[in-house]
Amino acid sequence: MPASALDVRALLPHRYPLLLVDAITDVEPGRRAVGRKCVTGAEWCAGSPAGLGRPGAMPHTLIVEALAQLSAAILVGLVDRAEGAVGYFLGLDRVRCRGTAAPGDVIELEVALVQFRRGICRTRGVARVGSTVVVRADLTTVVRPAPR
Repeated sequence: MPASALDVRALLPHRYPLLLVDAITDVEPGRRAVGRKCVTGAEWCAGSPAGLGRPGAMPHTLIVEALAQLSAAILVGLVDRAEGAVGYFLGLDRVRCRGTAAPGDVIELEVALVQFRRGICRTRGVARVGSTVVVRADLTTVVRPAPR
């Protein structure tokens, strides 16, 4: 089910500079989500160390955070009353960082559901720049009722 009308800002409480998903382009509720992040030279992280390969490269930890933010789109289809639930990022497994994403690149983000039991959601995320896989990670999120 394409959900081009799905607004990132309505889904996540994050705002600039911590909102790392520019658009959610496709959502299959409870199964997978696809989004993108356009890396610009004005990014607050553009002054990253030269050890990342290319000057101004977006740090891999922020790409993993973008995958975690995108996984919230999957939770909407899993939780009965999604507006009354809060997802807390719990952990990372099998993280692989390969290439870099520099200003001018568009990072294609994809997150797929692996398992959802008793409020624990496990997803697998992949971030690509073109055909190059930049980051792969298994993400774990716990879903709890919103605090009153």
